[in-house]
Amino acid sequence: MINTKIYKAIYTLAEELLEADRRGDQAKFDALYAELNAICTDNENTDKDHPEQWETLADFTEDLDEALVIYDKALVKATAINSKDHMASIAFSMAVLQLETGQTEAAIQHLQNAKVAANKIEDKEFKVEIDELFAKLVTE
Repeated sequence: MINTKIYKAIYTLAEELLEADRRGDQAKFDALYAELNAICTDNENTDKDHPEQWETLADFTEDLDEALVIYDKALVKATAINSKDHMASIAFSMAVLQLETGQTEAAIQHLQNAKVAANKIEDKEFKVEIDELFAKLVTE
C-alpha cells in the first residue's frame, strides 16, 4: 500500500508536470521532474518505496530509453508486491514505448505480460485496450 502523503505529492506533481508541459514551460517541467525524481530516490529501498512513484517518474521521462529503464525498475517493484494493476499498466506503457523505438518483439512480450496481469484487475476498458493492441501487433 502506498503512503497517502507520498501518493498525494506524486499526484500533485503529475498534474503540475502535465500543466507545465501543456504550457511549454520546460524550466518548470524540469524543476518538477527533479522533485519527483528526488521523492523516488529518497524512498528507494525503504518502506515508502512503491511502484506507483517509479511508474509516474517513467511517464514523465522524456528520454525513451531512460523511461524504459525506470519502467523496468517499477515493474520489478510491482512484481515483488504482486500488484496486478501496476504490473499490467507498467508492462503496457513499456510496450507502447518499445513500439515507438522499433522494439516490436519486446513490445509483444510486454503486452503478453500485461494481458496475464490484467486478468485479475477490475478495469475492463484497459483490458480491451491491451487486447486490441496485442491483436494488432500479432496480426501485422
